[in-house]
Amino acid sequence: MTRSTVYSLLSSAGDSRNVTAKGWIRTKRDSKNIIFFELNDGSCISSLQIVVDKEDGTVDETLNHKLLTGASVSITGKLVTSQGKGQGVELMAEEVTLIGGAPADYPLQKKRHSFEFLREIAHLRPRTNTFGAVARVRNALSNAVHDFFQQRGFLWIHTPIITGSDAEGAGNMFQVTTLDLSAPPRRDNGSVDYQQDFFGRKAHLTVSGQLQVENFACSMSNVYTFGPTFRSENSNTSRHLSEFWMIEPEMAFCDLEGNRQLAEDFIKHLLSHVLENCSEDMTFFDKWIEKGTIENLTKVIETPFTHLTYNDAIKELEKATVKWEYKPSWGIDLQAEHEKYLTEDVIGGPVTVTDYPKGIKAFYMKQNDDGKTVRAMDVLVPRLGEIIGGSQREDDLGKLKRRMEEMGLDTGEYDWYLDLRRYGSVPHSGFGLGFERLVQYVTGMQNIRDVIPFPRTPKTIAF
Repeated sequence: MTRSTVYSLLSSAGDSRNVTAKGWIRTKRDSKNIIFFELNDGSCISSLQIVVDKEDGTVDETLNHKLLTGASVSITGKLVTSQGKGQGVELMAEEVTLIGGAPADYPLQKKRHSFEFLREIAHLRPRTNTFGAVARVRNALSNAVHDFFQQRGFLWIHTPIITGSDAEGAGNMFQVTTLDLSAPPRRDNGSVDYQQDFFGRKAHLTVSGQLQVENFACSMSNVYTFGPTFRSENSNTSRHLSEFWMIEPEMAFCDLEGNRQLAEDFIKHLLSHVLENCSEDMTFFDKWIEKGTIENLTKVIETPFTHLTYNDAIKELEKATVKWEYKPSWGIDLQAEHEKYLTEDVIGGPVTVTDYPKGIKAFYMKQNDDGKTVRAMDVLVPRLGEIIGGSQREDDLGKLKRRMEEMGLDTGEYDWYLDLRRYGSVPHSGFGLGFERLVQYVTGMQNIRDVIPFPRTPKTIAF
């Protein structure tokens, strides 16, 4: 008999038809005449109640002792209307097959486990309600990303994971090499001879696909990349990962205003999609992880974004009667406490801040005529702060080269990038959204390590 998912069975009527369900036992209650256990297969957060009548011989004592939490089973029987409260249907078992047993010390018992403990068994944590819900929300958001761009005619470009350039110009890159690190080949001056390495030069894991995807924007107009990126920053905060996924659209013939509008539409689309398609999981997060999550997301969807220049944002912060950890002043990068104050206390909703000082932004951002600021933007939302960062890119060859030289970058390594300004240069813009930060914001999860299947952080490479 064809297997039915728990989700499809819970969504149907108890009409006594014969069905087969397969999954893992979540909990079990064994009374004198009846065995009850909850079966979950990951298709939804709810479990299907299985009812086994001991007297009909469906399960003998030997099998019953093996039906423990964590065991995988196949159940065939009749789907009937449930007699209990809080559930529409249950499965009256007529055949129970043990697929894979579980020992009595199975680590996921019917109790609340700390997220710290669950990170130690990341291979099993998707079987919990929380991490199953995170996985489903993450999947829905991934689909929403592609739907948004594909509906607007964007092309998905697969940018390289191994690169020879630093998109941010800030270092913190993982090196990729085939050299023998215990005895690397050296030049006469003692430096490592990378000409003998696999690529013939230094190579790293990418921190961003932006520079490469810009190439395609300058030929295909509207493109985006969505893939893994890496950063070797030695940070152990709840906001940092060493491996994470980035969404980076890039648009030719687009200025900062067009970039800002697309980013704001993008956020609203993602939040709307997850509320519409993951209602059960979002209700769980709203109840057990962060109360008010659904209301907060709905407010962002329904509220127009306020636009502030960096100058105006600093003025608002400077006149605030707040004891800051980082005192606001013109020229500093906005900290999380500043961003939350702007969204929650000044505006009371989402905010897009533009025109930042060039000294705190990347080399590729379009310079304003004042010589002090660049056409950068940060999209801020309540509870989180920055969720998107982007800019109009510098399309003037001379200005871009001078800026790179000011920052000590080797323009020769970026010659291919400069070619975009030599041959048919056009105004173009783009932004980046860290996917894990998005999932963290949507679910209300407090630690970014809990919204990616297998977190990579300093000294953590298990699984």
